Amino acid sequence: MVTYSDSGVDIDLEEITVSHLTAKLKETLKWQDIITESGHFAALVRLGDKAIAMSTDGVGSKILVAKMMEKYDTVGIDCIAMVVNDILCVGAEPLALVDYLAVEKPDPEVATQIGAGLVKGANLSKIAIIGGETASLPGIINDFDLAGTGIGLVDVDKIITGEKIEEGNVLIGIESSGIHSNGLSLARKALFEEGQLAIDDPLPGFPDLKVGEELLTPTAIYVQPIVELLKSSLEIHGLAHITGGGFNNLKRLKKGVGYDISNLPEPQPIFRSIYSLGVPLEEMYRVFNMGIGFVVILKEENAEKAMEILSKHVKIHLIGKVTADAEKVSIKTFDGKELEM
Repeated sequence: MVTYSDSGVDIDLEEITVSHLTAKLKETLKWQDIITESGHFAALVRLGDKAIAMSTDGVGSKILVAKMMEKYDTVGIDCIAMVVNDILCVGAEPLALVDYLAVEKPDPEVATQIGAGLVKGANLSKIAIIGGETASLPGIINDFDLAGTGIGLVDVDKIITGEKIEEGNVLIGIESSGIHSNGLSLARKALFEEGQLAIDDPLPGFPDLKVGEELLTPTAIYVQPIVELLKSSLEIHGLAHITGGGFNNLKRLKKGVGYDISNLPEPQPIFRSIYSLGVPLEEMYRVFNMGIGFVVILKEENAEKAMEILSKHVKIHLIGKVTADAEKVSIKTFDGKELEM
């Protein structure tokens, strides 16, 4: 059995650490008109009848997979995706981003590849990269770390906080492109240590796929379909980026409701392979996106029209409903078992 904590990542300890870090930071909110705090996917600052949305994130240990493959031209896409997908969740359209690249030692060739990925991610998101910072930090950084901070804009009366979510609302799931940029420590532990695989080995159970290529598949960027949906006349009750923590991310939207997720698509091969190497089923759904990278929540009567808009750009599924079971996420897994989170 392989768990996330075995790979060196303790989700519960992370939550406690974050709560300690942010406990006193809330004092600073008094200085501006803050609409949402850090518990949501993006924070919002009111500026008249508009609001600026902000989010920050990084690529994480997916960088180590890039190093193993000596291929760095996709991690920039991941960096952009993790930021802009969060900004979308409050109903904002992403506008711009600044990046932060910390290196052990400057390497122009690696930097060129990272830059190429950032440009591709920005073009897919239709955002401008307006600046950034590069720091050489030998003794602190091994190889490099890449992160970004982005901003978006939304009309105050069109902000989506999740407060309108109610029992009976339906969940439309948008397929992920694979493992995205979360849970790579667990994935590497399962594949490379437990499975004794090399980066160019076939993926267990899928001989036509390579381990490294599947792990390095860029995070999907949902800007085009979600922005089009936001510009429609449909009332959207909630938007969630399914990242680390899986479908528990839905709990960030509104307290007092639960979610019954009973119609998930078949997850991508990478998840099947990791599961086959000894990661418990509950841990899989607690750590990974399991094939769904973004969720739209709205009234059932609006689902057909929303799916018509989204399906022009992405693969979608009607995956479940909102329930009255407060703070509970029920999931029917790919092998038919029922999980409660």
